[in-house]
Amino acid sequence: MTSKTKTTRPAGLALALTMGAGLAALASGAAAQSCTVKIGGIFPTSLDWGRPIAETAQFAVDQANAGGGVNGCTVDLMLRDSQNDPKVGVDAAKALVDLDGAKLLLGAVGSGVSMPILTTVAVPAGIPEFSCCSAATAFTELAQEGKTEGLWFRTYPTTEIQAAVTARIVQDQGLGKVALFYKNDDWGQDYAKRLAGYLEGLGIEVIESVAVNANQPSYRAEVTSALAGAPEGIVGLLYPTEGGVLIREWLSLGGGQKMVFSNSLRSDEFREAVGAKYLTQAVGMDNAAPRVASADAFVASYTERFGGAPNGPGLPNSYDAAMIALLAMQAAGPDATGKDIAAAVARVTDPAGTPVTADADGFAQAIEVLGAGGTVMYQGATGNVVFDANGDVAAPAVTWKFTETGTEEVSYITQEEVRSLLTGN
Repeated sequence: MTSKTKTTRPAGLALALTMGAGLAALASGAAAQSCTVKIGGIFPTSLDWGRPIAETAQFAVDQANAGGGVNGCTVDLMLRDSQNDPKVGVDAAKALVDLDGAKLLLGAVGSGVSMPILTTVAVPAGIPEFSCCSAATAFTELAQEGKTEGLWFRTYPTTEIQAAVTARIVQDQGLGKVALFYKNDDWGQDYAKRLAGYLEGLGIEVIESVAVNANQPSYRAEVTSALAGAPEGIVGLLYPTEGGVLIREWLSLGGGQKMVFSNSLRSDEFREAVGAKYLTQAVGMDNAAPRVASADAFVASYTERFGGAPNGPGLPNSYDAAMIALLAMQAAGPDATGKDIAAAVARVTDPAGTPVTADADGFAQAIEVLGAGGTVMYQGATGNVVFDANGDVAAPAVTWKFTETGTEEVSYITQEEVRSLLTGN
């Protein structure tokens, strides 16, 4: 994926991350639980856009503990900072599994971090990995080859969907010739390749496609080269840090303000770095929750917990990834292996199962239904989550624009409309 947004919170809210799963459990009387189940979370918590994702996963854990915990035990989410770096992420995952005894892993965020964790830690250890945000289609291909061993799940749609929607936005903006800048990682490379194909199919010329490396002090040379082709606009598939630097240079060197962005730039950090007054013609894509009651309920509960709505991508996906993982642990039983937990995901995302809500009451209800031998249909922050054989999900999308204080939705694209973009029908 995609990087995530910086979300404004009250000053004391950062404590939510460090105070752990016990608060909600204590409030509900679940403190009587005398055993602990450990799970691992690998998120870029040292980065502004990564902390809200980890906080949301912790929120789901707190809700599960308030609903009775997993198999009568309190869940301990052990958070490790990936720094959005593959090596750091892998080292964190190894420590969580080999030293801390994590039964499953939540994360990572970027596809370039999730992939090596999956192939070098999760699969060899037989530990399921539940990602909120990794979109690269390489995971689908790996699953089709049998190399994920059924241990990979993501609550975030693939880059194929992102590319199809982004191409349509470029067309709707009336752009016939664009410069494409993409993050030089698994997510960006995959996204850019697929987007170029969709743009070509729409008769839109990509005059230059530029891989952007992180942490450069300047992208002047790349921008100057792209501007030489006289593009009508720019498409940015970037993270906020390099995106802010590159777009400032794009504008200072005479680039136009017609811009199309990936959801990773739907960020307060990026908006503040560039300046909202320069982004009035910018439009972006984002994945979206279906317009259903469970998604609305998540927004309400999140707002009550954090003092503000979940502004930005990835937060509902993080909640659902954590909650589904915990429900699967419950369904698999106290002595389950990682592969048992992965296999039990089908029991808690069964379209024919008993509907359960994404909160403490829903988790408590799920415990009863599963204990009686039934199955449940988890109705989550992103709707009724159903994984295909590759651990993938589908979703609607939205277009959005910047405001002086954040972002706002421009239009909603239904799941059926997304499918039509993918097929060209």
